[in-house]
Amino acid sequence: MGRRFLIQLPVAADDLTTAARVARVIARSLSFHHLVECDEATVATVDHPAVRHPAFCLRQLPSGLRCLLRPDHDGKCTRQLPR
Repeated sequence: MGRRFLIQLPVAADDLTTAARVARVIARSLSFHHLVECDEATVATVDHPAVRHPAFCLRQLPSGLRCLLRPDHDGKCTRQLPR
């Protein structure tokens, strides 16, 4: 595999909850494209970019993939989005 490039798309939000929600929406909306790794989406403050907060749950499913719900969700982990 050749070199990989990451796209950084600055999106401003007033709080961590909103930023994580927007990150999940953007990642999920692009998930049809197999280059997007939704479960790797994180958010950070402008003044501390190295301190990243996950947009998705960090728990791993038996399939080896990670849950696609918010980090503090209730109930079982899943890759299916609630409708």
